[in-house]
Amino acid sequence: MRWGRNRLLVLLLVLGLTVALVGCGGGGTATPQGSGGDGAASQGGEKVYIVGTEPTFPPFEYIDENTGEIVGFDIDLIKAIADAAGIKVEVQSLGFDGLIPALQAGNIDIVIAGMTVNEERAQAVDFGPSYWEAYLQIAVTADNDEIKSVEDLKGKTVGVQIGTTGAFKAEELKEQGIVKEVKTYNTVDVIFLELMQGTIDAVINDLPVTEAYMARNPGKIKLTGEPFEGEEYAYAVAKGNAELLEKLNAGLEQVKADGTFDELVLKYFGGE
Repeated sequence: MRWGRNRLLVLLLVLGLTVALVGCGGGGTATPQGSGGDGAASQGGEKVYIVGTEPTFPPFEYIDENTGEIVGFDIDLIKAIADAAGIKVEVQSLGFDGLIPALQAGNIDIVIAGMTVNEERAQAVDFGPSYWEAYLQIAVTADNDEIKSVEDLKGKTVGVQIGTTGAFKAEELKEQGIVKEVKTYNTVDVIFLELMQGTIDAVINDLPVTEAYMARNPGKIKLTGEPFEGEEYAYAVAKGNAELLEKLNAGLEQVKADGTFDELVLKYFGGE
């Protein structure tokens, strides 16, 4: 069928308007920052690496009550490492047991969270060098004179933070027939609250974290028994991300060489 000239002009105008509208609307669907599977965002065209942490583990990572920001030894350390490595980082809060899955899924690029290096985790992620050695120790209420050693945990209920080496140790003691029951909690503060309320008999946790809680809450809990074997903390990246790991390792080396690391230790631990 033929079209008259006027009708043809109208059709061309309509088609032209449609094309123009489609062209203008093309920006309405933006590509998410960091799409590409590595979790990294973009800031002014510069790549920003997403750091995952679980901020209920003072003094390594916690929420500043005044600013609402995530702060702590680990946070200052990873920022200093990033500066030394010439990269940008952004810190995000996640549950501790969700950190490695988030790293594997590409939702974050780096984990730093007082995370202990062990064989199981090393199969899932690539760790950097150890930057801290910590010990596990039993904590009880200040008036508890019954529990003085591991053997005294016989028939007792122990509280731990989910996914931590304290949790692994408590389960190990349960398998050995020493601990009666292990209760897991999401945060350190909740664990110690449960301890003081009598829901649990003892806590097994990282010594620096327990000491930090004791400093904030004097006279409520105490350490007992000998520390368990030492454990090493390290940051982690996704398995096979050698390029990022090399940058972080070089940054850590520089931070230790220029004295920044020692300054952070003094700031958060008083020179331990």
